[in-house]
Amino acid sequence: MKTIIISSIFIFTCSFLFAQKEITFDKKNFKDNKKEFKEALDYLEEGDELLLPNPFPRYSQALPLYEKAYAFNSKSAHLNFQLGLCYLNTVNKFKALDFFKSSFELNPNKNPDIHFYIGRGYHLQSDWDNAIKHYEAHKKRLDTKNDLALIMDVNKFIYECKSGKELVENPVRVWIDNMGKQINTEYPEYGMIMTADASEIFFTSRRPSTTGGDKDVMIDQYFEDVYTSNRFTTKGWSPSTNVGDPINTKGHDAAVALSPDGSKMIVYIDDKGDGNLYESKREENEWTKPKSFNDEICSPYHEASAWYSSDAKRLFFVSDRPLENRGDPKDRDIYVAFWNEDKEEWLDVKRLPENINTKYDEDGIFLHPDGKTLYFSSKGHNSMGGYDIFKTVQKEDGSWSDPENIGYPVNTPDDDVFFVVAANGRDAYMTSYREGGFGDKDLYKVTFLGPVKEPILNSEDILLANSSVPVRANVIEPKVEVTGSQLAILKGIVRDDKTKEPLKAEIELVDNETNEVIAEFSSDAKTGRYLVSLPGGKNYGIAVKAEGYLFHSENFDVTQDADYKEVEKIIDLKRVDVGQSIVLRNIFFDLNKYTLRSESEIELNRLTKLLIENPNLKIEISGHTDSRGSAEYNKELSKNRAKTVVEYLIEKGIDKDRLEYAGYGEEQPINTDEEISKMKLRSEKEAAHQDNRRTEFKILSN
Repeated sequence: MKTIIISSIFIFTCSFLFAQKEITFDKKNFKDNKKEFKEALDYLEEGDELLLPNPFPRYSQALPLYEKAYAFNSKSAHLNFQLGLCYLNTVNKFKALDFFKSSFELNPNKNPDIHFYIGRGYHLQSDWDNAIKHYEAHKKRLDTKNDLALIMDVNKFIYECKSGKELVENPVRVWIDNMGKQINTEYPEYGMIMTADASEIFFTSRRPSTTGGDKDVMIDQYFEDVYTSNRFTTKGWSPSTNVGDPINTKGHDAAVALSPDGSKMIVYIDDKGDGNLYESKREENEWTKPKSFNDEICSPYHEASAWYSSDAKRLFFVSDRPLENRGDPKDRDIYVAFWNEDKEEWLDVKRLPENINTKYDEDGIFLHPDGKTLYFSSKGHNSMGGYDIFKTVQKEDGSWSDPENIGYPVNTPDDDVFFVVAANGRDAYMTSYREGGFGDKDLYKVTFLGPVKEPILNSEDILLANSSVPVRANVIEPKVEVTGSQLAILKGIVRDDKTKEPLKAEIELVDNETNEVIAEFSSDAKTGRYLVSLPGGKNYGIAVKAEGYLFHSENFDVTQDADYKEVEKIIDLKRVDVGQSIVLRNIFFDLNKYTLRSESEIELNRLTKLLIENPNLKIEISGHTDSRGSAEYNKELSKNRAKTVVEYLIEKGIDKDRLEYAGYGEEQPINTDEEISKMKLRSEKEAAHQDNRRTEFKILSN
């Protein structure tokens, strides 16, 4: 009997301790704490005032007021719900669930939408089953006739939970690392953009060092400014700095896009209330005042995301402009504009197809330097919640593959936007709020790993397998095919051959198979830096030109299945002086023949133009071979090849008296046989022989 009484008392006590009893903010409940009650009530009412929809709810400003009221009375269902709303709409979203649950436990009937909000809390914590349970409970109170739109919204959230469950069960193999204190602060950092080789970055931040140092009163955060960091001289990132005037102003300025070589930047400026895109150019390592895009891009609607193609001929951007001849509500879609060489502006805007754009928002676009892989964020497709990051690839016929969710843990139930991928295809960068960060949104590096290697059993494994105690099996995650980009990056500095001073030079990129100039770039006048992206599947001719200098040519054959590589090259341009010589790397002959191939035409025309522009120039064309084959044969072949080039120039109108030719065979190698014999790799040796097989021209008089 005594045991029964003790048990009854224990059960009653536990019920009393754990039962949630609501204590409303009523003065009769706080007769002994009138002063403290008055202060807490003032905080509560001021917070409620800030959450009114007119002009808009100010969650971040209301939150500290509610927290002060909560310190006095944590048993108010209304206050717990308001705190949940504030956390749900600010950076610490994960905290919302506990407050929504407390509100429900204190008074299940206080808010008719409480199951929806508890579902949102579970959803954000990836508790898919509980989220679905509460979403379904919320649906039961909706009217199928009058609340159809709300039912569709809830069904969308349920679908996201099911997608999330599937994606989490099949994670991608990645490392996600915070970029560190050189980049991130306790304030928000987001929207990183970078050069193709990821050596220089720009991003948006809301720090006290913002231009003017003022806050946006609507959200109680500092105005956005653009910041930068690089790793030109060190392996790590330099301390981030404000890029200053004229990019940054006293208002909102956000980094949106960067050309692969870093010579142009697109910034977002909310100057007319609708959001517009502006372009700034880097000249002598200084940014020009941003200039608005034309009306084809900047409509009366909202444009806030964009990216250049690597050949600078396409501009992808996001707009919420309404679709023509359709009554669709405005949502953000991806568009592409094309550069018109004649009119020198972006025209012929087209909306990307329906398999890319959904009835939900798309945003945060990034076109990889390979020119065909588009990353973007979408609230549609199989998102697990909010914006997820997707990937699509443009096919040979111009169509786009169906978007692929890049997976968990890169994507989360919250918004995942601003995803950029380095040219190597393995390193990416993103904006995220994660535990262990610096306090708000931070920038993170994502490293995609290759397929899991199967374990190799050794003698110790066999002994374990035969032991009497079972050994827990290894869990091997699903294989994820991650391949490097079929892409090459050529980068470096253009200098004067003698003074070694940086030069501004024009860089021409040619498709040698079609003889088409596919892109034009320039090196920076102050630093001489240049960067050129070379997507796979083409043989490229590259010419570097500056006034008063001989042009410099390079040849790159980037096959469709080539591995990613970076080539860093200092290009020293030679002045048009007697005795100077250069290699014509884009003149081609068939094997053991001296007939010019059609791919040589652009290089030869470039040489013709040089001779026309310098009418007193007299040159020698010389042919050279490697040491394989007989010396006599090589000399004759090289002579005939040089003669063929001279004949081409004469046909183009160059006086024959200005031209000489000679064949040196193997007599003047760039790499000697002794040097080649010391090379370990066969590929190195073949490249050395290739250097020796060349056509040159030398200035005899001027």
